[in-house]
Amino acid sequence: MARDVRALIVLKGSDHVVIVGAGFSGWRLVEALRRDGYDGAITLIGDETYAPYDRPPLSKHVLAGKWDVERATLATPERIKETNVTLRLGVRANALDIESNTVELDDGSHVEGTHVVIATGTRARRLPFSADAQILTLRNRDDELRMRLELERLAPGSVIGVIGGGFIGAEVATQLKSRGFVPIVLEAATRPLIGVLGPDASSWLERLAPDAGIELRSDQRISDVERDADEFVIRFEGGDELRGAAVVVGAGALPNFEWLEGSGLTLDNGVVVDENLLAREHIAAIGDVARFSWPNVMGEEQVRIEHWEVANVHANALAHYWMTGEGATALMVPYFWSDQYGKKIQMLGHARPDDDVLLVSGSPDEGKWLALYSRGGIVTGIVALSQPRALMLSKHLLESPSTLDAALDAASWSG
Repeated sequence: MARDVRALIVLKGSDHVVIVGAGFSGWRLVEALRRDGYDGAITLIGDETYAPYDRPPLSKHVLAGKWDVERATLATPERIKETNVTLRLGVRANALDIESNTVELDDGSHVEGTHVVIATGTRARRLPFSADAQILTLRNRDDELRMRLELERLAPGSVIGVIGGGFIGAEVATQLKSRGFVPIVLEAATRPLIGVLGPDASSWLERLAPDAGIELRSDQRISDVERDADEFVIRFEGGDELRGAAVVVGAGALPNFEWLEGSGLTLDNGVVVDENLLAREHIAAIGDVARFSWPNVMGEEQVRIEHWEVANVHANALAHYWMTGEGATALMVPYFWSDQYGKKIQMLGHARPDDDVLLVSGSPDEGKWLALYSRGGIVTGIVALSQPRALMLSKHLLESPSTLDAALDAASWSG
């Protein structure tokens, strides 16, 4: 007799879902499972001592002083009670036994479930500088607290070196400027975001920093950062130096999957999962740590995408699959945004930096525009500067294959 595969997949009240990672994706999965009707046990494990919170506001609102950090909390006491989730906070996962679905924690305890979800996200990339221990990053609440205390001791007008001109570096520099400091952004590439947006789009954004009164230096080769009494010395290849009261590094992120080495799962710049986010039948990975099979307008490819919206989609998709046995049918359209230098950058899709790009609305001189990426004549992505409505009017171009010619004829962004 053939087995009912769907019956094997669907969660039962006697099951126990163990989620490793108490960040955004892990918490969204808790909410999605309860919303979809799962009434069994859920244990959420996190290495931070804080209840799950949203990270984007740290560099957008909290650092600017517009929000108290507690406002970013997702898992309020009321929501924790409503979702009936067991929280294990302040403990780090050391290993996973994939045969028994047992997670080993660094306090010596073990948590065994019927299903395990890996949602351990990413951490800030550190750089091998002499003063690394005193250099600031902004990835989690402890980073935010450390940065806030450091800024409180600095005099207005203090120079702060920001190493990295990408999304986090630009957002941090923007907020530092608004608080009366003098950020100097140091970017290793020929211009910020060229490795993400490509040469054309990055050139259109190059004027944002100086227009906002922030000094941006590209093509910088930093040999070391040292602490010298009460200030930092950033040393460059060639002998130049920059002195400042503090240094912040925004050099990207690394996926947290080292604890799974030797587990038997496939690891390759993340945890490799299939189109249903499964690494094994009862083990899944979601969010920033997942390297997943992504159907898109160009076919299917294995990707790892560090976007808030992707983490949200993953949580909902996995809950639906484990509750119904039904995989996603619609193409997922990745989305991200960044508030920097007084402007909002938004992007749909996951275009490659070497894709063709065409400006179709506005201009850099206007300070607002929209551009389409394409590969082989098919639209692969949309990027906009301060054009949110035009961007969303064009989203359908990525929900099914659309030719660039047809997109130009329809000009949906001008609707």
